[in-house]
Amino acid sequence: MAENDKYVELLWHQKYDKIELGEKMPAEKPNLPFQVIETINQPRIKEGGYDVPIFPEDQWPQNYPLDWKNRLIWGDNKLVMSSLLKQGWAGKINLIYIDPPFFTGADFSVRTKVGNEQIEKEPSIIEERAYKDTWKGGIASYLKYMSERLELMRELLADNGSIYVHLDWHVGHYVKVMMDELFGENNFVNEIIWEFSGGTDRAKGFQRKHENIYIYSKSSNFIFNPVYTEFSESTLKRFNKVDEFGKRYKENRLADGRIYRTYMKEEGRLMPDYWYINIIVQSHGEHYGYLTQKPEALLRRIILASSNPGDIVADFFCGSGTTLATAEKLGRRWIGSDLSKFAIQVTRKRMLDIHNSKDLQIEGEKYKKPARPFELWNIGNYETVYWQEKSSEYLEFILKLYQAQPLTSFRYIHGRKNNRAVHVGPLNAPVTMEEVEKVIIECRTNNFNQADVLGWEWGYDVNELAKAAAKQSGVDLILVQIPSLNEIKASLVGFDLQLLKIPDQIVEAELSKYIKFAEVAYLEIEPEIKGKEVSLFISDFQVSPTADLADIASKIKDARELIDYWAVDWDYKGDTFHNQWQSFRTKKVPKVEYKASHEYDAPGEYQVMVKVVDVFGNDTNKVIKVKVE
Repeated sequence: MAENDKYVELLWHQKYDKIELGEKMPAEKPNLPFQVIETINQPRIKEGGYDVPIFPEDQWPQNYPLDWKNRLIWGDNKLVMSSLLKQGWAGKINLIYIDPPFFTGADFSVRTKVGNEQIEKEPSIIEERAYKDTWKGGIASYLKYMSERLELMRELLADNGSIYVHLDWHVGHYVKVMMDELFGENNFVNEIIWEFSGGTDRAKGFQRKHENIYIYSKSSNFIFNPVYTEFSESTLKRFNKVDEFGKRYKENRLADGRIYRTYMKEEGRLMPDYWYINIIVQSHGEHYGYLTQKPEALLRRIILASSNPGDIVADFFCGSGTTLATAEKLGRRWIGSDLSKFAIQVTRKRMLDIHNSKDLQIEGEKYKKPARPFELWNIGNYETVYWQEKSSEYLEFILKLYQAQPLTSFRYIHGRKNNRAVHVGPLNAPVTMEEVEKVIIECRTNNFNQADVLGWEWGYDVNELAKAAAKQSGVDLILVQIPSLNEIKASLVGFDLQLLKIPDQIVEAELSKYIKFAEVAYLEIEPEIKGKEVSLFISDFQVSPTADLADIASKIKDARELIDYWAVDWDYKGDTFHNQWQSFRTKKVPKVEYKASHEYDAPGEYQVMVKVVDVFGNDTNKVIKVKVE
C-alpha cells in the first residue's frame, strides 16, 4: 500500500519483532524435497469381471495435459507449500479452498469401525503439536499459524486465481481483517453464508446454523463463471406467459395502453451469497467417516464458479478429500495435502472408489468413471527443520524412558542400550528413510551392528524397507514406537513436554511400571507360484500394541481385520511404488481380500512390493522376490 493510504491492520504477538518501529517477523520458507511414495495408474474398477482401463484420455478436457498426475501430499502444509514455491509452483494454482481448524479446542482423535467395534486413536505427536499445542498460545498463535500459510497460498495462486477460506464465528472476523491486509481489501470478492440444518437448541441465544466462507482474488482479472439457481414460485407466477419458442415472459402495460414483453432470464437467477446445503451426516451415502467432512454440493458450486476445466484446484487441509473428489469429477486437476495419515488414507480410498460415488452432473446417477492417475507424495527429508528442536533435554528424557545410556560423540547415534545403538526421532516430524539410512551409515562406520530407531511418527515406506536396507548393510535394525504423549503424561505425574523438568528419580521409578516401548507393525506374506502365475497371501499382520489398540486388540480374533488397504507392485524397480492391484475396505465390503494374483507375460525373476495400510493410515511394506517359468 502507498504510505499515505489509511488502513486497519490486525496485530498479534510475534507479528513484529517489536511494536514500535519494528519489522515484520519473517516466515521461514524451507525447501524440502518431495518423495513419490505411490503412483496410482490403474484404480480398481471392474465390469463383468474385467479391469476397465484408466479414465479414457480422449474424454479429458483439452487443456488437461495427458502427462499430468494429480498429487496427494502427506505433511505439514507450511512445509508442503513452501517447498512447492521453491520448486517452481508460484502462480500456478487457479483455485484454493481451505477448511482449516476453527480454533475451537476440538478433539482431533480419529474414530473408525472394525467389525462391530468402534475404535479410537488419539492424535499423533505431530498433529498434537501442530494443532493443540499451537492453540496454547491463544488467538495470537492461531493468527500467526494462519498468516504464514495464507501468505504462501497467495504466492501459489495464479493471477486469475481465487481463494475460499471456510471458517465460523470463532475466528472468522480476525481472519477477514488479516486477508484484507494480505490480499488487499479491493480483492475481497464475497462473504458466503453457508446455512445448514441440524444443531441443538441453546439456553440463551439463537441456534448457530451457518458458517462463513471468505472469497478473495489474486487480482481484478479473476475467473468467475456465474452460477444460477431456479427462480422462486412468485417469480414464475409473474412471468406467466410462454411464447412460440417456449420462453417465459410477462406483459407490461405502458401509460398509453401499449403492451410490451419482459422475458425471464433463461439461465435462471444469479446465485446469491447465502447458500442452503445440508451437512453430511453419518447415515449419508457420501459420508466417509471423517468428522469435519463437507458436502460435494458445496464444493461443486465453488469449483464451477472459480475455475475452468483443466485448471488446478488445491486444498491444503484436504481432510476426507471432498475438494479433490469434486475437482476430479468436474475435470479439474488437483493438489491436496494433510498432516493426518488417516486423512490421506481416506482420500486415497475415496479416489480409488470414486466410480461408485454420485455423479455431480446427472442427479441420481453414479459417476461410473475411475479416477485419473494420481501420486502420493511425502516430504522426503525433514532434517533441516527438526534439528533446530533437537534439544539435549529432549534427548536425555527419551533415552531415560528407554533406559539407554546417552552418547554425545555421534550425530545420529544418541545413545546405547546394551550393545545396541539408539537413535531418537524428532518431535515435530516423522522418521524418514533418509534418516534411517544415515543411522545405518553411522552404525557401520563406528562398528555398531545392532540399532534401535525410536519414533513418534513414521514416514511412508520406512518399516520393512528400512529393516531390509539395514540387513543388507549388516545391521540388525528394530523400529520402536515411542509411547503416546498421553501414555507418558498418565504415567509420569507433572511431566511437561515443553519444559522437560520432571525429576530424574520419578522417571526412573516409573519406567518399569508403566512405560512400554513396542516394535512397530510387521507383515508376513506367503507367495505361491504356478508357472507364470503368482499368488500372494497375507498370512499375518500385526500393528504396534499401543494404548490406542489395547482395548480393541482383545476383541479382534484376527489382526488382519485392522487392514484398511493393501496394494501390490508386481514389478517393483526399487524406486516408486506403482499400484497395479489393490483391495480396500468400503462401507459395503468392510474387509479386504487377503489374496492377490497376477500372471506375468514372460518368465524370469521379479521383485514384488506389497504395501499394507491399517485403519489409522499407518503403512508397512514388504519386498519379496519371485521366479516364474
